[in-house]
Amino acid sequence: MPLRIVFFGTAQLACNSLSVLSTAPGVQLIAVITQPDRPGGRHLSPQPSPVKRLACELGLPLLQPEKARSAEFLEELEVLRPDLIIVAAYGQILPRPILELPRFGCLNVHASLLPKYRGAAPIQWAILNDEPETGITIMKMDEGLDTGDILTQEVTRIAADDDAQSLHDRLAHIGAALLVSTIPDYVAGKIHARRQAGQDASYARKIVKEDGRLDWTQPARCIWNRIRAFVPWPGTFTFLNTGPKPTLLKIWHASVADSVNGRPGEVIEAHKNALTIACGQKTGLRLLSLQLEGGKQIGVESFLAGHRLKAGDRLG
Repeated sequence: MPLRIVFFGTAQLACNSLSVLSTAPGVQLIAVITQPDRPGGRHLSPQPSPVKRLACELGLPLLQPEKARSAEFLEELEVLRPDLIIVAAYGQILPRPILELPRFGCLNVHASLLPKYRGAAPIQWAILNDEPETGITIMKMDEGLDTGDILTQEVTRIAADDDAQSLHDRLAHIGAALLVSTIPDYVAGKIHARRQAGQDASYARKIVKEDGRLDWTQPARCIWNRIRAFVPWPGTFTFLNTGPKPTLLKIWHASVADSVNGRPGEVIEAHKNALTIACGQKTGLRLLSLQLEGGKQIGVESFLAGHRLKAGDRLG
């Protein structure tokens, strides 16, 4: 008999796991649960989640409860009689009645090496905090926020050319592969779950737009990590103070420069394809890709060709 699985997911990270599960041997996907369509786009019309779009492409049964803890939804889930529930980037904490419903419980695909970076934004915070590595954890869910027992983990290095998007995409692939390799051994009782060490736990809170504002008094490496952590959303920004009023300037790519002398936010050089800004602790940052408010993202050479910046100008 195939294993009857209900899949909970909403964000893009979950799509790889859903796709791989849909063709995994010994598995029957009996339903996909995702959050309701939310306003989005220029006209704020209802937009389906990435998981909904994929589930529709795969022809899978779909449910979109407003709240996973509602009595009506629990009744629908009980009728499905799942053997196992898989959760990946769903966006709601499941209540005890759902956790206890399947005979094999609920497993979660989490994009960090738990107990580090429990919460909503583990990928961004791993880069922000200059971690050398991160990974995927498959855990047995409990009622806490990413506090369940660990079944399996896989590590990946955070490279200098990684940003949140590239790391997200790699972790999505790792998570899907680790999930389908974990399920058979877990169901067969071959995996010894281990409790998380609470003293080592950290929390990755949700990112907000204002987190993208750059503080030039920080060392260049901290600012560089922030830029990488917030691609593609929310992006990082500062203000250009060369006109009658400050203009918002987004920074998309940068690299750490050699030591510089200058006040934080001061333009140290601005010619041809070199735009270097002084940061805290006598460090500097080379800006490589920028976007003025209302404009398009362009390389630094094109930006400097159209905007007169000189040493001594200030950002901030």
